[in-house]
Formats: sequence, structure tokens, C-alpha cells
Amino acid sequence: MSTYSLFCLGNPLLDMQVRDGEALLQKYGLKANDAILAEDKHAPIYDELVKNYQVTYVAGGAAQNAARGAAYVLPPKSVVYTGCVGDDDLAEQLKAANQREGLDQVYQVKKGEKTGACAVVITGHHRSLVTTLRCAEKFDQSHLSTPEVASLIEGAKAFYVEGYFLTHGTASALELSQKASASGKVFALNFSAPFIPQFFGQQLGQILSHADIIIANEAEAESWATANGLANPTDLPAVAKAIAMQPKSNAARPRTVVLTHGAESTVVVTSTEPDSPKIYSVHALTDDQIVDTNGAGDAFAGGFMGAWVAGKSLDQCVEAGHKMGSMCVQEVGPQFKWPKVNIL
Repeated sequence: MSTYSLFCLGNPLLDMQVRDGEALLQKYGLKANDAILAEDKHAPIYDELVKNYQVTYVAGGAAQNAARGAAYVLPPKSVVYTGCVGDDDLAEQLKAANQREGLDQVYQVKKGEKTGACAVVITGHHRSLVTTLRCAEKFDQSHLSTPEVASLIEGAKAFYVEGYFLTHGTASALELSQKASASGKVFALNFSAPFIPQFFGQQLGQILSHADIIIANEAEAESWATANGLANPTDLPAVAKAIAMQPKSNAARPRTVVLTHGAESTVVVTSTEPDSPKIYSVHALTDDQIVDTNGAGDAFAGGFMGAWVAGKSLDQCVEAGHKMGSMCVQEVGPQFKWPKVNIL
């Protein structure tokens, strides 16, 4: 049985991506740069995409994107991912995309169920995500205890979980984070979307107490800051410090908070030096180099985590994240350059 350095958990989704979707934003009341779970009023959007637009199907799911990014920068058999899929064609497409990047998966497969999907509406350099989780939200915590998965958890050095998973799978995320904390392993959590700190703050807080690495973008950081009553929720170094100083179960390992801001600078604060934020400038691309921004934050997280697992310095981890994010926005959806470019 092989062991993997990095174990990732999330909602496996197939992205259905369309361009020039201004009319869809208006019709379905969507924000240009947001991520939401589909409500009843959004249900027709998936058929409408297929009927009226040229759809590009790309493997998605936040933690799965990050896992593919980490696999891209690491040697083979370094990263494994789990989540719940159906026994359908969508799941097969996800497996094929993972294989290309060198990511292995141990899906929980629900017979006769449908794999989750995400409508990705691109307008300019923005992306609006509308997700129907389908069987992704039927992940059973018991899957973590199956012999195959349990041995992978036992063998891993680091764990990565998406915030999206907390809408249904907090118990599973808590089990992973507690195990990591108790055994002195690294646990990383991505806030994923503004609605997670806003509406799932209690669940987020539970996991946060065991988290060594927090990754979020400026909108998610602002949402967390607002939910937690910070005076200036757009002051990223201050927000990063507040997150870094939240209670932590494994006090032996400092917490590292990484806040990205698109083409603006990335802010990093550690709990050992909360008043010394590190600011990393991003090598901005020209407009004509950017294809779309879908998956860019996940690509950053994948590069960062891959470098972290490879034992690189914090500076090198951020640099790897920036390189992967930059590569991703020059491709359609959450994809990377092929043949592989050496990042580390």
C-alpha cells in the first residue's frame, strides 16, 4: 500500500464553464466574482448552459483543484484526494483529469447517484460559481475509517481541507484535523468562499482551532473579519493577525495565515510574529495573457502546499503558489501547462 505525503478532502465537482455570461448573471441574480450553493431558483442554469452556450467541461472542486496543483509540482504518488462521487460519466472525467496531473484518489462512490457539478460563469476576469453538490454532500465519515483510507491518513504528513466541505462534512473535517493536531502533523484549511465564514462560522471555528495553515482570498478574509467584529475588515495584515492569534490545540506548531488578493500582493502572518506581516508582490499579467480566473486561488494553494510538503521555506512556498496561480489563469479553468513546467 503506497503512502502519500499530502491527503486532501473536499467536494469533487465537474465544472461546466461558459464565457461572456453577463446575461446569466442578470437572469439568476449572481455576483460577478462569487461562489454560492444553488438554490431552487438556480436549478435551470445547468440545462441552460448546455442549450445556449458552448460549455467547456473541466475537473473542478476546490480541494481537488488544489490537490492536482500540489501533485503537479511534486513527484508521482505524493498527493491523494477523497470525496464522494456517483458512478457516472462525470466521475470518470474527474479521474481522467486527476491522472493527467499525477493525483490519485480514493473516492467514496455512491451507486446510482450523480456526481456534483459547478456552473462557472465567466465575465471578463471574474468568475461566478454556482454549485449543485448532489452526492458530494453525502460523504460518509465512515469512509475515513475504511482500511484503505485509514492507512493513507496514517501515512500522510499533511492534510488539506476546503471550507466548502463544512456545509455538510464538519464531523469528517474535525476528525482529520484532530488526528493531525494530536500527531503533530500539518493541517491546512482554505476558507474557500465568503459565505463560509459568514454562515458557517461556528463550524469553521471548530476546525480553525486545529489548523496550522489558513489560506483565504481578500473577500473571504473580509467576510471572516466582519463576522468576527474586526474594526477594519479590509486591512488584510490586521485580519491575518487576528486569524493567526485564534486559539490553537497544538500550540507547539505556529499558525501561518496566507491571504491572497488576485494580482495584488499576498499577505502572510505567523502566530510567532503576529506584528510582522510579510508582503509578497505578485508578478501581474497583462489582460491579454489572462484566459480566465477560475481555479486560480486553488492553484495557488496547490503550489503552496506542494512546496510546504517538499520542505521549502515560507518564501518559496508563496513563490510556488504565485507561479501556479499565474499558470492557471493562462489556461481554461483549473488547469495547468502541459508538458509539465518545473515549479520547485
